[in-house]
Amino acid sequence: MCGRYATTVDPGLLAVELDAIDETDPNEELKPEEAGPNFNVAPTTKVATVVKRHDRDAPDAEATLRVRRMRWGLVPHWTKAAEPGVPAKGKPLFNARADKAATTPAFRDALKFKRCLVPMDGWYEWITEPDSAGKAVKRPFYMTPADGSRIYMAGLWSVWRDGGSPLLSCTILTTDSVGELQRIHDRMPLIMPREHWAAWLDPDHPVDTGLLESPSAELVASLEIRPVSPKVNSVRNNSPDLVERAEQAEQSEQISLL
Repeated sequence: MCGRYATTVDPGLLAVELDAIDETDPNEELKPEEAGPNFNVAPTTKVATVVKRHDRDAPDAEATLRVRRMRWGLVPHWTKAAEPGVPAKGKPLFNARADKAATTPAFRDALKFKRCLVPMDGWYEWITEPDSAGKAVKRPFYMTPADGSRIYMAGLWSVWRDGGSPLLSCTILTTDSVGELQRIHDRMPLIMPREHWAAWLDPDHPVDTGLLESPSAELVASLEIRPVSPKVNSVRNNSPDLVERAEQAEQSEQISLL
């Protein structure tokens, strides 16, 4: 499962790094956390994604990488409108099981030809366990590459239209957890290694089902499982200390109070 994550990369910088076209709209109205680094990304937030598409004016030309901003929480193209330009509310489709996406109505069309990557610094999960008084509490953990690099999750995307500007939205695929992550949660986001990007993003061919399997044990072993501050439990909190190891976060908070 992946219901909260952190990302600090600017879409323009991401496009330069990947030699991609930045298709984000500089005039788009964004919330502060959507416009800058976001250490507590929650569903319905607009996030940066990577797709590979053909140019509309040159459909026969080779498809190219493009960075697009999308709403996290997929809105299927067949969703009815609640009012002009506003899709009706439904289940918050921010995650999709990789093993069921091909047969799930909300995801099966996107799995065929609308696959994306969702870049992030890391993601959060919670363990519920008793405290010293025996009361159940949620303890957050942050999963991130130990070498400080960025990770890319396999996602699906959709375009919803109702006369006005199209609404682009995405979901993150999940698989059974691997290795040490199993003690945190039974599900994990599907990490897509760079060597599989071309096949995953290919807009002209159906997905290779092998890409939907859980990440390798070696890839998961390269992640750090870091206890973090319970401040992340509230989406109202959004600051760099959320991703710090719990002991460091507590020290930072004490210093800020001096």
